[in-house]
Amino acid sequence: MDETHFKIMKAAMDLITEKGYDAMTTKDIAKRAGVNESTLFRKFEGKQDIVLTAMDYKPWHPHISENMFLNYVGKPETDLMQFAKAYLDNVTPYFVDLSIGLRSPQLKESPPHLRSAESYEDTTSKIMKVPKVFKDGVKSYFNVMVSQKIIRNVDTESAAVMFLSICFGFVFFKASFKEALTELQIDEYIHSSVKIFVDGLEPV
Repeated sequence: MDETHFKIMKAAMDLITEKGYDAMTTKDIAKRAGVNESTLFRKFEGKQDIVLTAMDYKPWHPHISENMFLNYVGKPETDLMQFAKAYLDNVTPYFVDLSIGLRSPQLKESPPHLRSAESYEDTTSKIMKVPKVFKDGVKSYFNVMVSQKIIRNVDTESAAVMFLSICFGFVFFKASFKEALTELQIDEYIHSSVKIFVDGLEPV
């Protein structure tokens, strides 16, 4: 993968955040990348190939892995702050804008036999991997905490989805409204929101 590949990928992903996948053309990408369209097609098969390739690289692929849930100390407030910080350090407002831009209404709403080869499902599966890994990791952690009676006997699936929502919601608001909705910064938000959440998990 050379510098031209990355220039093309960055151009495509930036355009998706600005105008959406469907509205973007290979001509737009080439112009933004500062290359000829013929060069683009020597490097990639088309815009779908560019996007699917880019989604395996940072900054277009947040690094959320199962391993981040293995190193915990057994204190919910400390551990959940660590999980939340890892999520919010990786899942940025840019990634949210990108995810929205990739959700093509035309492809999603069309009957399956009328959808183009520009596969909505391919990009969706890659986007979905991030929240699923996070939710499953947090759920596994809660299962351990419940079994050790460190937290109350809660529905760990619901608790994990709730915690994911706390993290994703903050990024979504920042992506949508910048500082207009709240001036809270990441560290302050993590500290206060995790404390409130953990208070509800304490054994009765």
